[in-house]
Order: sequence, then C-alpha cells, then structure tokens
Amino acid sequence: MNRSRRAIVALALAAAVAVLRGQAPEGPIKIGFIVPLSGPYAQNGRDILNGFLLCLDEIGYRAGGREIQLTVEDDQAIPAEGLTKARKLVEGDRVHLMAGALLSSTGYALAPYIESQRIPMVFPVVSADDLTQRRRGTWIVRTGYTGSQPNHAFGEYAYHTLGYRTVATIALDYAFGWESVGGFQRTFEGEGGRVAQKMWTPVSVHDFAPYLAQISRSVDAVYALFLGRSALQFMRQYEEYGLKGRVPLIGAGTTTDEHVLPFMGDEALGVVTALHYSAALDTPANRAFAAAYRARYRKVPSYYSESMYAGGKWVIAAIEALGGRVEDRARLLDALRAARPAGVPRGPVELDEYGNPIENVYIRKVERVNGELQNTVIATFPRVSQFWKYNPAEYLRQPLYSRRLAPAS
Repeated sequence: MNRSRRAIVALALAAAVAVLRGQAPEGPIKIGFIVPLSGPYAQNGRDILNGFLLCLDEIGYRAGGREIQLTVEDDQAIPAEGLTKARKLVEGDRVHLMAGALLSSTGYALAPYIESQRIPMVFPVVSADDLTQRRRGTWIVRTGYTGSQPNHAFGEYAYHTLGYRTVATIALDYAFGWESVGGFQRTFEGEGGRVAQKMWTPVSVHDFAPYLAQISRSVDAVYALFLGRSALQFMRQYEEYGLKGRVPLIGAGTTTDEHVLPFMGDEALGVVTALHYSAALDTPANRAFAAAYRARYRKVPSYYSESMYAGGKWVIAAIEALGGRVEDRARLLDALRAARPAGVPRGPVELDEYGNPIENVYIRKVERVNGELQNTVIATFPRVSQFWKYNPAEYLRQPLYSRRLAPAS
C-alpha cells in the first residue's frame, strides 16, 4: 500500500510539473534590437542602446518570471541594412518581439516587413509621421513621437511668444526633416507668420557655407533641424559665418539635443528648440533617471537615451502583464498597446487610438548652468497629440508633410 501511495504521489507531482511547464514557457524572452552603432549616427545609436541597457539592468534582465535575452544588430543607419538585420532577427534568431531603429527612412522601410511577419515592434525613436497616421499598421507601437508633433506646438510658440513673423528653414533632406519643418510651417503660417525660405541639405553634408550664404538677413529667425555630426558642424559654421549675433537660431529638438550639446560651446547659447524631453527637466522621475544614467555612462542622458529607457519600461510592463507568456504575439501586441509604465522621465504619456503617444512638449533654451550647457525648460505644452488641435479625420485627409510643401504666398 505504501508503495502504491508513493507511486500515486509521484504521478501527481509529475502531472503538476507538466501543467506548470505548460503555463510558464521555459527559456528566455528574446528581444531583437536594431540600432546604428557605426557610421555618422553611431553616437545616437549608442545612446539609444544605453537607455535600454540601463532599463534592463534595473530589473536584472528578468520580467514576468523569465530571463530577457537581448540580441543587438548594427544597421549603420542604412534602411536596406536595417531590413536585412530584421530578417536575421525574426527568421534566424526567432525573437519574440523587436525594438529600436533610428531614422524615419529606416522606420518606413521596416514597416511592411514587420506587418508581413506579424511580430510586435516598438519604435522608441523613429518619428516618421505616417507610421501612426495614413500608413499605420497593426504591429508597430510607437513610444516616442512624430516628427511634426513638437513642431506644431513650436510654430505657435515662435509666432506668439517669440514674436517672429518671418523665418527661414534649413534641414536635413529626408523624411524627418520634411515632417518636422512641415509641422512648424503649418502652425507658424496658420497664425499669420511666413516661411520666407526653405533649404534642404544632404544627410551626408559636411560644409554648410553654400547654404548659409543663401540665408536672407531680413528674416526674424532661422529654424534648423540637424543631428549628430551635422548638428555640431552647422552650429559652429553658423557662428563663424557671422549669423549668430544677427539672426536668432531656433529649431527642432535634435539640433541641440544632449547627444551633441556637451560637445558644443558658446555658439549654442540662446538657441530655442522644442522636444518632448530635456535632461534638465526638473521632476523626481527625471532626476532619478539622469543621476542613474550619469553614474553608469559618465555623461548626461540625451533624448535618444530617454526614449529607449521609456520604451524599455513599456516592454517590461507588457511582459509583466502577461506573466511572461509572450509566445502569443497578438496578446503581446495588445499588452504593449495597453501598457501604462510608471516613472517615465519625460512625464505623463499615453497612447492614442492610432498607437502614438500623447505627451508634453517642452520649449527649451540652451543655457550654461554650473559650467555645463543644458536645455533649460522655459515653457510646457501639456498632452500634445500628433494631430495637435486639429480633427484627426480632417488632418488625415491632408497630404503627408513633404519637401514639396511650399511656403505660404
């Protein structure tokens, strides 16, 4: 009888273990990550990766009771290379979800593949407007912003608060530049201002002299959009060309973002930009994040760092909500869309029905504080939508902002 009882108990335990194994899949949760780690935008990519690594460190690379395994691929900020790396991660490494990417052009290139594979992908940085507008798909969740989003707010601010009436724009000649300038132009001209000049520079630009020579000295300000090496070079040449003291410089947030700001000098002082983050944002969540980031990487966090740190929190919240059961991609997608991560450094954020954040936009001015340049927040636009103050249905009937958008006559 004792042997029979022991056999029954052993069988019961074996059955219980089998059930538990069925409920909690074994093995790590695999996340595929695409980011430029070489080429002209390597610093931007490194900051994106750093933000994610900090987030994963804080949770010990575990969520929902399972280990997290991160596989990183360098796309060199080349859209075709990004697509190749995505295929490797999805079809070769069999990852459960994807995250990362930098350029809007890369986001547009990846979108059809992500949809065809029906795998969730989080875009913490890619700001291509139409990915959550006219060409929105099912499987992409954006946790960052659209290029036009902060610039809609900034156009009104430039007209009403800064008092500018005529502006020249100069920006990188690709989707991010077109959509950011388009957002600024729409609201600035809608309030009564005029974009008197529009100039586009190649993504690989090294010398801005031919463009700076064309800028009219009669405009009230110049709006600039650059990032990485181009932002550093533009800022230096703007001062060297004698424009800094004659025509005020404003622009998109990446132009003075913290990924380049520490390498700038007095040429950056006074530049006003708009973005959904500043390392100088004085909130408990951001102070904690900035301190942790400085302690680990010995530098100030950039918007790229915060974007992926926040995107990481989004991913972790979704995994926890599922108890680690990420094999069902549709349920994982639903969990990502429903996530409300706490402690996001940029401030309160929620997704709209199109899968894009509604969040604060900060107007920042470069100042020197305690010997360091910083983007001091001088105004806040709360709960800014990708559609600004416009009716979404009416907004979507208008064409996507492009380089062909002409200034108002």
